[in-house]
Amino acid sequence: MGRRYSHLAFGPRSLDRQVQAGSVVAYGADLETPDSGPQEITEREIRMLTSVFQFHLASVTPQGWPYIQYRSGPVGFLHHLGGNRFGFPDFYGNQQFVSVGNIEADDRVALFVADFPRRTRIKVFGRATVVDATADPALADILGHVDGRAIATPVERCVLIDVEAFDWNCARSLIPQFTAEMIRDRTQPYAERIVELQEEVERLRAELAAARGGDEPGS
Repeated sequence: MGRRYSHLAFGPRSLDRQVQAGSVVAYGADLETPDSGPQEITEREIRMLTSVFQFHLASVTPQGWPYIQYRSGPVGFLHHLGGNRFGFPDFYGNQQFVSVGNIEADDRVALFVADFPRRTRIKVFGRATVVDATADPALADILGHVDGRAIATPVERCVLIDVEAFDWNCARSLIPQFTAEMIRDRTQPYAERIVELQEEVERLRAELAAARGGDEPGS
């Protein structure tokens, strides 16, 4: 765990609990050194964050309450824009603009990103910025494409996130979940093999029937 995450996540009450549980040796020890600023993003974090099709975004309301929103798109819709910066397109929604308004008032956000099939998850702290598509068409165009193909839904806004800290969680209690597409991809070879075997059985049955017919008297 990086020092920055510990400084942002662990308050006095958390540390008291860690001391009682004995886990402070593994976690709270990071606080013995000064906060060294944003954690450096590595290829591992980039691969994880840019390979998902969904995540949960938490922001803070003006009243101080946490607000969690589910975000999704095609695999790769969360883009790495260099350094610690990531971005994703914001599409037409219910027009409440709660997350957008929260970010414009307080840029602190948190992401919970999980790869359920591989039972992997990462928590991210960052500072977000909202950019209207009309204000930066080039950015909207970048975020509106995945693997060179345009996303069907028009981009209304761009959300940029500068990562401050992150923490990889263990796989315990994370139940594997698979989309219909994932299941189809994994079972397709077996389905095709079943068809091949069924066709072979029918062919062998036809050959057997023909052979039996040829053995009949008077044939």
